[in-house]
Amino acid sequence: MFLKSTKALLVLIFSLFSVSLFTNVFAQNAGNEQGQKQEVQKQAGREKKLFDANEVIFGHIMDAHEFHFLSWKDSDGKEHFANIPLPVIIYSPQKGLTCFISSEFHHGENNYKDYSILTEDKIDEQKLDIKKFNIGQIVAVNENGEVDASVKVYDLSLTRNVVQMLFALTLLVWVLLSVAKRYTKGEGVTSAPTGMQNALETVINFIRDDVAKPSIGHKYQKYLPYLLTVFFFILINNIVGLIPGTANVTGNITFTMILALISFIVILFSSNKHYWGHIVWPPVPHWIKPILVPVEILGVFTKPFALMIRLFANMVAGHILIICLISLIFIFGGLNTFLGIGFSPLSIGFTVFIYFIELLVAFLQAYIFTFLTAVFIGQAMEGGHGDEHSHVDEVMI
Repeated sequence: MFLKSTKALLVLIFSLFSVSLFTNVFAQNAGNEQGQKQEVQKQAGREKKLFDANEVIFGHIMDAHEFHFLSWKDSDGKEHFANIPLPVIIYSPQKGLTCFISSEFHHGENNYKDYSILTEDKIDEQKLDIKKFNIGQIVAVNENGEVDASVKVYDLSLTRNVVQMLFALTLLVWVLLSVAKRYTKGEGVTSAPTGMQNALETVINFIRDDVAKPSIGHKYQKYLPYLLTVFFFILINNIVGLIPGTANVTGNITFTMILALISFIVILFSSNKHYWGHIVWPPVPHWIKPILVPVEILGVFTKPFALMIRLFANMVAGHILIICLISLIFIFGGLNTFLGIGFSPLSIGFTVFIYFIELLVAFLQAYIFTFLTAVFIGQAMEGGHGDEHSHVDEVMI
C-alpha cells in the first residue's frame, strides 16, 4: 500500500513538474503580438530568464571543463560563480597545441586564443547545427567571434569526468594499499581486523563466496582480482558522484561502454570450443538452427550491451530524479513565491528519501555489474545450455 501511494505521489510531482514547464513557456510567450515579435525576443534575451530545469539537469549529467558548485548575483547584478576550473588542452593541425585554464572563457562569455566554448545562446545566435555542435564544446572562432568550421579541433582536456575518475582510482589504490600494509604488519592475521580493514574484508569475502565461486567455479581465483577491481571502482565512482558539485561519472555512456568492453574481452578470452560449438551449432532440431543460431550469436553481443545500459540508465535516472525534485521548488517559486515556499518541505523530504535510495543503488549497481560479469564468464567457460546460470542470465537481463 505504501509503495502504491509513493508511486502515485511521484506521478503527481512529475505531472506538476511538466505542467509548470509548459506554464513557463506560455507565460513567456503571452502577449507577444506579431508586429512586436522581434523586439520582444531581443528584450527577452536581455532580461533574466526564469529557472531553467533543463539547463540544470543537462549541466549536471553532461561533462564539463570545470566543477561547478553554485552561482549568485550581487546587489549590482553581477553574477559570481563558485567553481574549480580545469586545464584545457587543445590540439589543432592548423594551430598546434594550446593549453590554458578553462576560467579564461569566463563561463562562455569570452573567447581566448581564437577558441570559444559553446553555450546555448551562441548556438542560437549563430544558428549552428545541433547535430554537429554541442553545448560545452570548444571550437575555433574567427576575428568576429564566429565559429570557424574549417579549423579542426581535438579536445584533449582534463574534463571533470576524467579528473573525478582519476581521483576515484587514486582513492581506491590508496585504500587498498593501506589495508594491505596492515596485513603485512600482522594486523587481521594474528588478530581480528578492525575499521576499514574489517569493512573491506567483509566485502571481499562476499564477492568471493557469493559471486565468484558460485558463478565461475573452481577457477574463480583467476578472475577474483578483476571482479574486485570492477566492484570497488564502480562503487567509489557511484558514491563520489552523489556529492553535490561532483560529476556523475557512471552516468556517462562512454565510461560504462569501456567497462562493458573490458568485461566483454575477458568473457571472450575465457570461452572454450564447447561454448562456441553450442552457439554456432546448438543441440536442437535442424529446422530450428537457422533461427536459433543468429539469436545465439546476437546474444554474445547483447551481454556487454546489457552491462553498459543497465549501469548508465540507473545512475542517470537517479540523479535526474533528485534534480527534478529540487527544481520544483524554484519552478513553483518563479510562479508564486508562497507556492515555492509551501512546496519546499515536500520537495526536500522526497529529495532526502531518494538520496538515501541512491546510496543503496550505488552499492546495488556495482554488485549487479560484478555479478553479471562473473555469470557471463562462468557461462563462457562451461558453455552448457540449461545449466544453473541460464536462469540467472534471463532474470537479470
